Amino acid sequence: MSQPSPIDPVESASTAPAASSVAAGAAEPDPPFAPDLSIGSSSTTPYEDYVQADVLTHLQHPLSDDPGEMVFLVTTQVMELWFTVIVHEWHTAAEALRRDDLTVAMEALRRSTYELEALNAAWKPLARLTPAQFNAYRSALGEGSGFQSAMYRRMEFLLGEKSASMLVPHRGASREHAELEKALQEPSLWDEVLRLLARRGHAVPEAVLQRDPALRYEADPAVEAVWADIYAGSQECELVRLGEALTDVAELVWRWRNDHLVATRRAMGAKMGTGGSAGVAWLEKRARKHVFPELWTARSHV
Repeated sequence: MSQPSPIDPVESASTAPAASSVAAGAAEPDPPFAPDLSIGSSSTTPYEDYVQADVLTHLQHPLSDDPGEMVFLVTTQVMELWFTVIVHEWHTAAEALRRDDLTVAMEALRRSTYELEALNAAWKPLARLTPAQFNAYRSALGEGSGFQSAMYRRMEFLLGEKSASMLVPHRGASREHAELEKALQEPSLWDEVLRLLARRGHAVPEAVLQRDPALRYEADPAVEAVWADIYAGSQECELVRLGEALTDVAELVWRWRNDHLVATRRAMGAKMGTGGSAGVAWLEKRARKHVFPELWTARSHV
């Protein structure tokens, strides 16, 4: 009878369980890529210091017993954070246009489209509320309404939707009121676009260039003609690419307004809105307005 072959010592070491470790129940050592769990053990973690997650996750104070209010509250707070990012991007774009830096302006506008998509997606948790579900915590809002959002108002001001009356709800909050007053008096993103076109030799009327930036922008046939000329030229022109980036922004803003309208109509029908607004009727009026209007009408003349 043949004898069994001797066990390979290398194989034995690699495949046989370590008897002493198994017997002792010792845990296997962490792999070399495991996170360092000792970081921040003396106080907060570096992540917490940077993100302020503990602050963000303790800002929710529901005023009703309905579990759906937490969803509404967090979703609204998420929207406010996206408003803040988008305002930052559009400020960056406006400042870049002012110094003729189209590269930086285009990058900021492109980023803002991704952020607008994320903002619009935030409607999903609220888009299927029935009237009964919304009514379960609606009273917690009191006189609160989205049109009172200072950061959203700054977004609208950057788009040229100026109105001094919209500062009135914020007169009791000195910082917000001052920031809105400054935004009201500054040129909008669209104003900076038109000034850039004029510096590039396009026939933007002087009355448009010298208009009071604190007033709502009104579409001008001459500006429409300028954009028609730009679009009739080379499609590789950087101004065409700028126009398309702005159109992407305008389309996503329009979608935001429509998603708001649909969610509101599903949740409360045609009832009066919170904060004394006309509810759906007000939102329908807003949804009919196009941002950067001449970019849309010029297409009919190309």
